[in-house]
Amino acid sequence: MIAHHVLFWLKADTTDEQKVAFRNSLQTLENIEVVKTFHIGVPAPIERAVVDTTYTFSLLLLFEDLAAHDVYQVHPLHKAFLDEFRIYFEKVVIYDAE
Repeated sequence: MIAHHVLFWLKADTTDEQKVAFRNSLQTLENIEVVKTFHIGVPAPIERAVVDTTYTFSLLLLFEDLAAHDVYQVHPLHKAFLDEFRIYFEKVVIYDAE
């Protein structure tokens, strides 16, 4: 199993409408056939020194194996998301774990 966790910090001037469009586009990634588990989130209201709540959106995907992860990376839906929405990224951090 491969966990692919992506944290997005959107630019400060991103409008609420753009954030809705961003989230809606993230949602399309659930339709990629190799995605086994899918979750979009925003920072939970947890106040602990070790919890980072500065990001805008979290995307957590689970894949069966590394080959499935690699299919996802070049999938047209993933590429379409990046092509349209990477202009809103201030910062992106990705954690891949097996």
